[in-house]
Amino acid sequence: MKRSPLITHISWGRMVVEGVGQGKDFKLYPGGGRAWDWNETGTRHSPGIQPADVSELLDHGSEVVVLSRGMDLVLQTCPETLDLLKQKGIEVFVEETRAAVERYNALAETTPVGGLFHSTC
Repeated sequence: MKRSPLITHISWGRMVVEGVGQGKDFKLYPGGGRAWDWNETGTRHSPGIQPADVSELLDHGSEVVVLSRGMDLVLQTCPETLDLLKQKGIEVFVEETRAAVERYNALAETTPVGGLFHSTC
């Protein structure tokens, strides 16, 4: 099993991910990750995380998905995104970013986990 990279630092507007680098927002999955560019799928704070945003996580073998809501819980998640994950039998956690990072890092030790992380609002 490929391990998902750990998040080694989180603060307002800055994250550091082992083997991936530093940035503001990330898509992480078993074996790697990359910067999360919201413009690729038209993601905005509302209606929020799109089904297309999580597809890449599933394509890389994520069996559990952690979605962050931002530090101030501004980022929403589209109902269609949650429906997609449910249809595919994927366990999902939607949490404030610091809590999401803690859960993701714990899961990464034993589980093929993917996550979307927003480090500001």
